[in-house]
Amino acid sequence: MSESNAAPAPVSRPAAPGALPPLEGMAVVLGTIALSLATFMNVLDTSIANVSIPAIAGDLGVSPDQGTWVITSFVVANAISMPLTGWLTRRLGQVRLFMASTLLFVVTSALCGLAPTFSTLVVFRALQGLVAGPMIPLSQALLLSSYPKSRAGAALGVWSMTTLVAPVVGPVLGGWITDNISWPWIFYINVPIGVVAAIITWSVYRHRETPTARVPIDKVGLGLLVLWVGSLQVMLDKGKDLDWFGSSFIVTLAIVAAISFAVFLVWELTDKHPVVDLHLFARRNFLVATVAMSIGYGLYFGTVVLLPLWLQQYMGYTATLAGWVLAPVGLLAIVLTPVVGRLVDRFDPRWFVTVSFLVFALVMFMRADFTTQTSFDVMLTPTLIQGAALSTFFIPLLALAFSGLEAERIASASGLINFARITASSFATSITTTLWSRRARLHHDRLVASLTSNPQAHQFMAQMHAQGLTSQQSALLLNHMVDNQAFMMSADDIFYVSGLLFVAMVFLVWFAKPSRTAMSAELSAGAH
Repeated sequence: MSESNAAPAPVSRPAAPGALPPLEGMAVVLGTIALSLATFMNVLDTSIANVSIPAIAGDLGVSPDQGTWVITSFVVANAISMPLTGWLTRRLGQVRLFMASTLLFVVTSALCGLAPTFSTLVVFRALQGLVAGPMIPLSQALLLSSYPKSRAGAALGVWSMTTLVAPVVGPVLGGWITDNISWPWIFYINVPIGVVAAIITWSVYRHRETPTARVPIDKVGLGLLVLWVGSLQVMLDKGKDLDWFGSSFIVTLAIVAAISFAVFLVWELTDKHPVVDLHLFARRNFLVATVAMSIGYGLYFGTVVLLPLWLQQYMGYTATLAGWVLAPVGLLAIVLTPVVGRLVDRFDPRWFVTVSFLVFALVMFMRADFTTQTSFDVMLTPTLIQGAALSTFFIPLLALAFSGLEAERIASASGLINFARITASSFATSITTTLWSRRARLHHDRLVASLTSNPQAHQFMAQMHAQGLTSQQSALLLNHMVDNQAFMMSADDIFYVSGLLFVAMVFLVWFAKPSRTAMSAELSAGAH
């Protein structure tokens, strides 16, 4: 949403972080802790459920592919609500909106844990994503208002560390809870964290509310946004179960998504108070950076969803072990991100992004060599290396996106690029799981065809007969082994193609112009 366009009078603007005196003493410590806790809780929820999908799906009677709705419903709803943060802030004020968002997040988390069916869980996860939208941008704004301008970098450094630690802790914590307690506790854990964060936030910030005013909202644009994003997401998630365009339901969804998206573009480009400022895409750097970040993050997120599914379903990993395979991704990122933040203003950001994409490609090519015999230690190596790619991904791309941009449009630009990133991650989840299933079926058929003339297969069947198994039991066991190989080969295909796409995006990023604008604070704030 374009904040400069949406505000009819100066009073409707929230106070800038520098307009309030910084906090002092214990107040700044408590405020930082409370905002960091809330951010940690929010970011944790985007990763903690990944390794628990098989357990959730099995407990609630759906397939693991359907289980990914637990992730995508949250992400899509979160993406839809994020552009509304500016308008809601003007109506309610930063502190009241942050408090409402945090407390509603606690309530919806408890509802997710209590969900009796998969359908209700998906609904509650969508509600959780909706109320979570304003939390991260508001935590940035409140934290900046707590510190003097000279220490803004340090403040955002603390905030950034929180958002990097959460993805490390999430998979391990989610796996341990799933294996040793039960999956509802991955949601219940938010309740005490959220309550403590809300109490401290209110005690520290209740007298630091920003001005409010009644401002218009683009209801038509918002409705169209929900319609095209929702239709496209349902089409992607249900397509693999309904034979894609062989289903009239999928065809209808595709038509609705296409038409509503086209109307959305026209409406937002001509409306006086658009919910999304699409004119930003007229800037070459913003367009290139948004496309690169969306595709890059989508490829990364899709493989993060795929890896634990494969490990648990076909490699015999527990949720805890699968979580440990994903956990090291944040280690190098935590170390290197502050360094990149200091250097990005002194060097061409395109070089940092080039390094990021090449490291991502290396990681994907390493994973494309995984077999059913690959050891746990070998699987950890590319995950650890991937942290270096993440550290040079967010901030340099945002440097390109924001270069030459007017200060009053930074918030709109940050909201739009994050909306695109989050939406892309949701779409990538659906596309990745669909391709994984389709490629596995193809590999399965090819492997079965090759077995008919394979003497080793006949020898295996003879050995199974000798051990007392019937022909049917031997065939089922052999089919299970073929399934393991087919899904492994399918996962390798996806990793390999993802690596090629990362290499291709190196060329894309050089279509951007060099960035010479120093925006350290904004970049750090928008990076997550």
